[in-house]
Amino acid sequence: MTKGLWDRETVALMLLAAYMPLALTWLWFGGTDALARLLLALVVSGIWHLVFMLARAQPPSLAGAIAALGVAMLAPEDLGLLRMVLGVSFGAVMGELVFGGWGRNVVNPATVTLSFLGFGFPAFPWPGFVEPVAWAAIPAALIGLAFGVMPAGVILGAVLVGVTASLAGLLPAVLVPAAGIVLVLLVACPVASAATELARWLNGAFYGALMVIFAISWDGAAPVQMAVSAALLASLAAPLFDEIAIGLWLARRRRPHGRS
Repeated sequence: MTKGLWDRETVALMLLAAYMPLALTWLWFGGTDALARLLLALVVSGIWHLVFMLARAQPPSLAGAIAALGVAMLAPEDLGLLRMVLGVSFGAVMGELVFGGWGRNVVNPATVTLSFLGFGFPAFPWPGFVEPVAWAAIPAALIGLAFGVMPAGVILGAVLVGVTASLAGLLPAVLVPAAGIVLVLLVACPVASAATELARWLNGAFYGALMVIFAISWDGAAPVQMAVSAALLASLAAPLFDEIAIGLWLARRRRPHGRS
């Protein structure tokens, strides 16, 4: 989208507005350490956006701030300056900018950064969240749904699977806060999630199912580590779900005309 009110930056701005309850609550409880992580991620992401603007005439985007927030909140702790800069740089460049910027990327750049940091530096602990931060993900999701910038099917599909698994005792309560925060920040991305209605439900349900599988079989993993891994796999599977949804739609279209 390049013209009219609903351009790329309008969507990014509304996403940032939706994230405000979650971001402000996290900053309130995280204090100066959380603020320092966020500022570092913002600066590094902004520098790379500037580099691509000068080298390829590629306009910078507020989406860099969205990815920076996700990285600041979810990245492993005690990484130090160099590792954090390396991770944010890898995610911004390889996850977004080389594809032409936000809107053309395949996976959320924050997911790329967090996966890189998690696989590259496995000895560092993943963060935890106090209950008010986890609860703040709910108004963030509701605002995103009200603005139409978060896919409802993805969120509802994940919630449906999560609630069912929790009632069946398959999803421990300790995993729910991280799963909810990652759902809002990474999985319910209007760019990296599925595009068709049925595929969005499948995409969200797949994320929820992965959380259940990891809860059962992944011993010793941190809740955020499980959720980020599930987000990565769910994003990579999104095109497959779209292909399934389009195939089913084409099959329904052929039947009334007697075509097989």
